Amino acid sequence: MAYDEQLEQRVRALLQQTSGIEDKNMFGGVAFLLHGNMACGILNNDLIVRVGPEGYEDALALPHSRKFDISGRAMKGWVMVCAKGHDSKKDLASWVDRGISFAGSLPKK
Repeated sequence: MAYDEQLEQRVRALLQQTSGIEDKNMFGGVAFLLHGNMACGILNNDLIVRVGPEGYEDALALPHSRKFDISGRAMKGWVMVCAKGHDSKKDLASWVDRGISFAGSLPKK
């Protein structure tokens, strides 16, 4: 597979109590959507988190995060977090919560 399946299981465990979650294969990885809006995903060993335009700069300032750019053009409002940034359960939960919080602020699809 093109993504870390152990990371996928860790994210699933964090999301199991959240209603409205579905997963979808996207961009060679897996994405987790809340009511049809992407909240987070996994590509290779990286966590992808949708933080929105207002949370973008703050998220980029955090350790181990970078712009989400898989095509040569960064997607503003989305960040990638390398393995060191989501190794601990606390760090992973914090990033997943950011994604869920932003996706939850959007209208349901």
